[in-house]
Amino acid sequence: MISKYLLILSLCSIQLINAQQFHIPDSLKNKDFDYLFDRIEDGNNTTERRSLYLLSFLIKAKAEENWEELSNAYKNYVHYAPEMLKLKYADSMVIAAKRSKSNEIIGSAYLSKGIAYYGQKRLSEAMDIYLVADDYIKKTNDKYLIYKTKYYIGQIKLYLGYYEEAIAIFQECISHFKNTNVRAYLNSLHSLGVCYNKVGNYGLCTSVNETGIAYGIKTGNLDMKPYFIHSEGVNQSMLHNYAIGIEKIQSSLPDIRENKDFSNETVGYFYIGKSYWGLNDKEKALVYFEKVDKSFIDRGYIRPDLREAYELMISYYKDKNMLPEQLRYVEKLLEVDKKLHVTYAHLQGKIRKEYDTKELVQEQQKLKDSLNNRKYNDEIFISIIGVMILIIVYGIVRHFKNKKEARKKYEKLLQKIEDVEKARASKGDDTDFSISKNAEEAVLQRLQKFENSKKFLEKDLNLTKLASYFNTNTKYLSLIIARHRNKKFNEYINSLKVDNIAQRIRNDKVLQNYTHDALAEEAGFSTTRRFAKSFLLYTGITPKYFIEELKMEDMQN
Repeated sequence: MISKYLLILSLCSIQLINAQQFHIPDSLKNKDFDYLFDRIEDGNNTTERRSLYLLSFLIKAKAEENWEELSNAYKNYVHYAPEMLKLKYADSMVIAAKRSKSNEIIGSAYLSKGIAYYGQKRLSEAMDIYLVADDYIKKTNDKYLIYKTKYYIGQIKLYLGYYEEAIAIFQECISHFKNTNVRAYLNSLHSLGVCYNKVGNYGLCTSVNETGIAYGIKTGNLDMKPYFIHSEGVNQSMLHNYAIGIEKIQSSLPDIRENKDFSNETVGYFYIGKSYWGLNDKEKALVYFEKVDKSFIDRGYIRPDLREAYELMISYYKDKNMLPEQLRYVEKLLEVDKKLHVTYAHLQGKIRKEYDTKELVQEQQKLKDSLNNRKYNDEIFISIIGVMILIIVYGIVRHFKNKKEARKKYEKLLQKIEDVEKARASKGDDTDFSISKNAEEAVLQRLQKFENSKKFLEKDLNLTKLASYFNTNTKYLSLIIARHRNKKFNEYINSLKVDNIAQRIRNDKVLQNYTHDALAEEAGFSTTRRFAKSFLLYTGITPKYFIEELKMEDMQN
C-alpha cells in the first residue's frame, strides 16, 4: 500500500491527489500535526515511511481547512521534493498561506518560496520574492523571520556584488542570532567571511573562519565546519598559498557534495583549478576548469569570478595552437557572458575581462576562418610582427626608465623608514618665537608622546583639537611644528600617517594583500583618494608600486 502512495507522488502533482485516492491510516487519524511533523523529520525513516507521513499531514490539513498547517504541508514538500517539483509546491504553499490572512504565515511562505528559487540559483526571481516576503514580515513582531529575511536578501546582495551592503546586513544578523539561533549565527558568520574575501580583507576572512569553526565545536553544531574550511581554502588561494588552498578545499568537498550543494562544489573546483594554474600545473588546472564548465552545461550555474576558467582555457589552447578547442571555449564564453548579462547586468562594468563580447565574436570568426584556411599572408604577418617589436622595444625602454626613477624613490622611502627613530635636527632660529623654553619643551614632550602613541591616526583631527589636547594655543602649536618638524599642520599629520602605514606594510605581509580601501582605513585617512594622493606626495611612489617591490624583494630573499 505504501509503495502505491510513493508511486503516486513520483508520477503526478500533489494537487491531483484527493480523498478518494488516499485515506489516512487508522494509526495516524488521531495524531496531531506536531506528531506527524516529527515523523517527517525523523532521519531514521525510509523514503516510503516519510511519504506516508507527508501525505497524512497534507490530507489532514485539507480536511480541517487549517490554512497555516496546509501551508506547512506544502513547505514540507518544498523541502523533500525533487528539484523539478519544488517550485510547484511553493506556489501551492503561498496560495494556502494567503487564505490564512496572517502576515506572519504569508510572509514565511513567500520567504520559503524565495529560498526555493535561490536553491536553483535563480537569483533575480528569488530577490523579487524576498522583497514581497519582507513587505508582509515587517508588519509582524517575529524577530526570527525578520532577520531570516534580512539574511537571504544579504545573500542576494553578496552574489550580485553589493559587498559592502551585504557586510552590513550580515553583521546585523550575527548580532541578533548569536544568542538566539546557533545555526543561523554560523550561516551569517560564514557569509560575512565570504564578503571579506571578496573585498580583499583576507585577514578578516581568516579570523571569521576560525571564529566559526571554534564556535561550532563549542556548541556541538558542526554542520557549517566544512563551509568555513572551504571559505578558508578560497582565501588561501587568493593569497597565493596555493597548496594550502587546494588541501583545504579538497577536504571540504565530500561534505558539500553530500549536502548536494552544487554551487559551492563548483566554486571549489574553480579555485582548485586556479591554484594549480598558479603552481604552473596547467594540465591539472584544466581538469577542474572542465568541471566548472560541466556545472554550467548541466545546471546553467555561473558566477562572475568563475568566468575566468574559460579565459584561462582559451589562453591554454591558444598557446598550444589547438584551434578547435580554442574556438569551442570562445563560443562557451559567449554563452556564459549572455547568462551573466541577464543575472549580473549591473556588474558588466566591474567584471575584469580579457575577452569582452565584441572581441570574442571577432575571435570566434577569426578562428573559424583559420580552421578553414590556415594559410596566412606572410607579408602582413611580418609587418605586424615588426610593428609589435617596435612597440615592445619602446615600451621596454619607457618601462625601465620609469622603473629606475620609481626605484630611487622606493629606496629613499626605505631609508626614511629605517631613519624614522632618529632625532630630527632642529631648524631655524628663535626670531619672532615668543614662547618660553620650558613651555616649548613641555609642548615638544607632548608632541613626541602624541607621535609615539600614534594618536595621529584619529580621523578628522585638526589643529584646534590637538592644541586643546596639549593645553596650548593653536599659534604656539603651529609654530613649534613648523620649527621642529619643518611642516605645516596638515602636512605634518599626513606625513605621520604615511610614514606609519609604509612601515607597517613593510613589516606586516598581511597588509601587503589589503585593498587600497582597507589600507586607507588602517592609515587613518577619511578617503581612499586622500590616502593615495598623500602617499604619492610624501614618498614619490604609489602604494601599489611600494608593495610590489617589497614582494619582489621577499621572493629574491
